[in-house]
Amino acid sequence: MSEKEKKFKFLNSIFFISFIIIFAFALWGAIAPQALQAQAEFTYGFIADTFGWFYLLFVLFLILFNFYMAFSKYGRVRLGGDDARPKYPFFTWIAMLFSCGFGVSIVFWGVAEPMTHFQTPPPWTNVEPGTPEAAREAMWNAFFNNGIHQWASFTFVGLAISYFLYRQEERSLISDTMNGVIGDGTRPLRKGFRNGVDIIAVIATVMGVATTLGLSVLQISGGLNSVFNVPASSTTQFIIVAVMFVFFMASTISGLDRGIKYLSNVNLGLALFLMVAVLFIGPTGFIFETITMGLGDYVQNFFQASLRMENYTNGTWVQDWPIYYWAWTIAWSPFVGMFVARISKGRTLREFVLGVMVAPPFIGIIWIGIFGGTAINLDLFHNTDIAGIVAEDTTRAMFAMLDNIPLGTLLSILSICLLFTFLVTSADSATFVLGMMTSNGDTNPSMLLKIIWGALIAGLATVLIISAGLNGLQTVSLIGAWPFSIVLFISAISLLKSVRKDYKETRLREEEERRQRIREDIENS
Repeated sequence: MSEKEKKFKFLNSIFFISFIIIFAFALWGAIAPQALQAQAEFTYGFIADTFGWFYLLFVLFLILFNFYMAFSKYGRVRLGGDDARPKYPFFTWIAMLFSCGFGVSIVFWGVAEPMTHFQTPPPWTNVEPGTPEAAREAMWNAFFNNGIHQWASFTFVGLAISYFLYRQEERSLISDTMNGVIGDGTRPLRKGFRNGVDIIAVIATVMGVATTLGLSVLQISGGLNSVFNVPASSTTQFIIVAVMFVFFMASTISGLDRGIKYLSNVNLGLALFLMVAVLFIGPTGFIFETITMGLGDYVQNFFQASLRMENYTNGTWVQDWPIYYWAWTIAWSPFVGMFVARISKGRTLREFVLGVMVAPPFIGIIWIGIFGGTAINLDLFHNTDIAGIVAEDTTRAMFAMLDNIPLGTLLSILSICLLFTFLVTSADSATFVLGMMTSNGDTNPSMLLKIIWGALIAGLATVLIISAGLNGLQTVSLIGAWPFSIVLFISAISLLKSVRKDYKETRLREEEERRQRIREDIENS
């Protein structure tokens, strides 16, 4: 394919339909943000009330499915062929996994979520807010909500795309992960179904990325206000978006092996530095005890919490937290899964599952234990009111905690830098993935296409912040999780069928090669 043909390869129905729908939502958010938010919340409330049980069951199914693929005989299957080896060192690979999107979420909620549960415990616990009992419930529930459940859908989508891309030589598209069930024909009805699946994936990705970038910009704005007294105004937030756009476009232009790779290493290195610093500056013994007890409660309550509902009390805590998270991650899974697939060639299925579904959540849990544990210690034993600040403004949660420990100003500045680099790598990763999704799975999409998606994401985030439609559109992105989960279920059946067939053929081929060697040895002797 010539460079000119590659440059305009994205001029297809998936690109045009996705672009038009997303642009229309952006206009709706700018013109009538309250109407959009009201409609989105109504629709999501209906889905959560009616199908909340489905989200819980489906994510638990994905966890069990992923572990089955890892620890069964298929775990030795290598993505890319038996002789393939990983392109990126383990630390760089983990850094890129952690930085591709949900590193931002951990930084945002690392203090805010446990302090929210500390002040407003889950209703069935019957514990008093602000007490040691509330602190214990807050920590293990925060661990659970940010644990392996969050990464189950990312892991599965990445695993499915990786397998069909590197073992079956299919395109890196969500629709191609269903080939084992629907076949790979191009009849009009089947092609229309495939395009519909890919369009849903593109829309979910753009909505999720734009809203997460918006949350990150608001937190950076809150940090600048706390540390430097910069007004947390729309003008400040617009400047942050503009600077972010320049940086992530520069990273995009530099390519995957330079921009994202180097920034991801910086992200993880800076995150580990902040964790170690707060661990030893803060209440070290208390933090270790908090993490230990929280992990114990997490493991002990794993299955009960995985299937927990509030149908007898008509409460909304499960809907507001785990169901919301699971739906969000399902909606985000095309983006994260596709990026993870792109950087994971050469890994075995076992290494892939353990690396993707265990390592990033473990880092996230340690982060919450250190930062959330420190905040809880300050409120319990030092008469601070971090929980009260969080109730008023979640974007100030981390900075409110850092204000109450030594070197807090320096650590706050480093936290702002970490948020910004996470922001850049998330946007950079997203433009790369969207380029693949809208160019028939091209693993090296054109620069023009990545710039188009980068500009749209930055513009959409700006519109949402200025129009106050961020929460409404964030909820809209979750609505797509329900139909998309059906797609993922079909993909799971497809993946299992294809892996079994591939494994059987590989074993037969190896057996035939062994027999051929025996025959040759006999003939030569």
